[in-house]
Amino acid sequence: MNEIKLTNSEKILMDILWEKEKAFLKDILESYPDPKPATTTVATVLKRMQNKDLVGFKLFGNSREYFPKVAKGEYFNDEMTSMIDRFFNSSVTQFASFFTSNSKLSQKQLKELRDIIDQQIK
Repeated sequence: MNEIKLTNSEKILMDILWEKEKAFLKDILESYPDPKPATTTVATVLKRMQNKDLVGFKLFGNSREYFPKVAKGEYFNDEMTSMIDRFFNSSVTQFASFFTSNSKLSQKQLKELRDIIDQQIK
């Protein structure tokens, strides 16, 4: 699949679908925080996401049950790769250096990261 780009409104909707796994429009609307968007707004975003092949649906009579066609992990991986490419010249080392020096990690958290890296090396 090509790089996944979500607008803020699409990301909110995908978060709902990733959590629910499948949902009817009324269920999606109920999951939105207040102030809730108009039904037509959510329907428009869903249609746009169907056109991007990010969301699918099954028909039950006149009702559509929507589901994500992209896994949350796949989206997150694409987002991280894109960010590392744009801001760190595709260098994971530059990203790790920036992250560890600017995120105010505790010694315990740094040791946990080192353990994770050590496990990947073995």
